[in-house]
Amino acid sequence: MKVLIACEESQEVCNAFRKLGFEAYSCDIQECSGGHPEWHIKGDAIAEAYSGKYDMMIAHPPCTFLAVSGARWMYNKDGSVNQERLRNQNEGLEFVRKLMNAPIDKIAIENPISVISSKIRKPDQIIQPWHFGDKAQKSTCLWLKNLPKLVHTNIVDKGEFFEFTSKKGVKKRMAMWYHKAWKDSKTPAEGSRLRSKTFRGIANAMASQWGAVLKHKLSE
Repeated sequence: MKVLIACEESQEVCNAFRKLGFEAYSCDIQECSGGHPEWHIKGDAIAEAYSGKYDMMIAHPPCTFLAVSGARWMYNKDGSVNQERLRNQNEGLEFVRKLMNAPIDKIAIENPISVISSKIRKPDQIIQPWHFGDKAQKSTCLWLKNLPKLVHTNIVDKGEFFEFTSKKGVKKRMAMWYHKAWKDSKTPAEGSRLRSKTFRGIANAMASQWGAVLKHKLSE
């Protein structure tokens, strides 16, 4: 039972499946940081998704140009559309479409609140880390093919928030885990990796629940 975890360098989901006995592989253009390079494919996730090797794929396409949180960067100061940003967004959407259409029986696409919902289709489910035992808030959308919605495993509180005042004098707040990832990172790339890493509770739920579906399907 082979599982592809596309666009994952942290190996959080890959390791969760491996612990349950699945032949899972992470795939990303970056080297992995999850401690198991022997389970990592450094290369093109689309090529791997279309290789015909896998029974299931969970994909985490880059959200830099797709997330709604970055919508303000779509426009220049004069109100015109940032054409480079628009091209990057369109390329990101085409990447998602290719993942969704991969010849794999069971597929889950994971992304934050993004333009995927308006440009392609609405997600099948929106989950939070605190639904699965992690005291943190991060709206996570799931687009599913032949997979059930995840059942919440351990409802906890939403975690702490960091409150601050913007340069314009506006009071704001962000999830403490997000603030910590931003504060503790030494480089923008490291910060991005920390913020995009799948929470362990969600990874474990994906492996246990969707893994059970895959085992049942292949035993028929």
